[in-house]
Amino acid sequence: MKLTGIELVTVALPLVAPFRTSFGTETEREALLLRVVTDEGEGWGECVAMMEPLYSSEYVAGCVDVLSRFLVPAVAAVEDLTADQVARVLAPVKGHRMAKAALEMGVLDAELRVKDVSFGTALGAARTTVPCGVSVGIMDSVGDLLDAVDRYVAEGYVRVKLKIEPGWDVEPVRAVRERHPDLPLQVDANTAYRRSDARHLAKLDPFDLLLIEQPLDEEDIVGHAQLARTMSTPICLDESIVSARAAADAIALGACSIVNVKPGRVGGYLESRRIHDVCMANDIALWCGGMLETGIGRAANVALAALPGFTLPGDTSASDRYYRTDVTEPFRMDEGHLTVPTGAGLGVTPLPDVLAEVTVRTEWLTW
Repeated sequence: MKLTGIELVTVALPLVAPFRTSFGTETEREALLLRVVTDEGEGWGECVAMMEPLYSSEYVAGCVDVLSRFLVPAVAAVEDLTADQVARVLAPVKGHRMAKAALEMGVLDAELRVKDVSFGTALGAARTTVPCGVSVGIMDSVGDLLDAVDRYVAEGYVRVKLKIEPGWDVEPVRAVRERHPDLPLQVDANTAYRRSDARHLAKLDPFDLLLIEQPLDEEDIVGHAQLARTMSTPICLDESIVSARAAADAIALGACSIVNVKPGRVGGYLESRRIHDVCMANDIALWCGGMLETGIGRAANVALAALPGFTLPGDTSASDRYYRTDVTEPFRMDEGHLTVPTGAGLGVTPLPDVLAEVTVRTEWLTW
């Protein structure tokens, strides 16, 4: 294929409820979508960066800039482009994995639509449905938390993840575990703790958690390895895993026994598949994380979560967990599962009227 143009579409979607983590509270999701136009067809990508550089160093306006000035021109210069060339072409540009992932995703979607092959088939999906977990943010009170968890369990979610931070950890987790003694339950700290908190974090061990996700700073691999030796709760890494090499190193050091794969964080779905292969070769459990994606990113995540190594329920929630109106046909849960799209490429496209309503900025890149 040959790129002929790319449209950068920034959308703003109100969340159904504020979503609070250890690094901030979101009430609206401003997402960057890419429409990739080639001489053979079109595809869509989604950049998962937030409005501010709080989860990672990337943010929406910065991604627009690096895509416009560096990434898109580099890929546009390739005469016979395929998705598996994108990462190599973009390698000279340091970092910016979320922006790179969005561009690779759009190219891959366009390529697969031309071939009439689904994302799931291309990645190696082994299932037609995937189990749905749900992420529950930090609440104003334990009572509010219990009400939220009760609601999600009633809706059919098969696993619940609780966001935690210093001052909001042991007691909220205890309350949820007492209310739901058999519920698959895990916690996510988003790097909120330090090595000196190890003894306190060990107080979570009695609650039979599936895992504790990214308790320490993303660069503190050794600290996670030390923590893994002092806690019985399995350590899962998120922010620390930025590539297949990073995953292999963390596994070799004993820093984790579970990995959360977020395609945007690692540079794309093809690198995500490589991480999957590394983890499977080392008997490390996997699950697919989420970044409040619209239906575009959710479709790709559901396809990835259907690979054989993804043995734990991911944050592949139904669309209405976050949005009253999604930019695509909504993903609806059926008995705790989402169906893997089977159409060509992502199997979904934005609904024109909805997209127009939520779009706040557009920019066409041509050459």
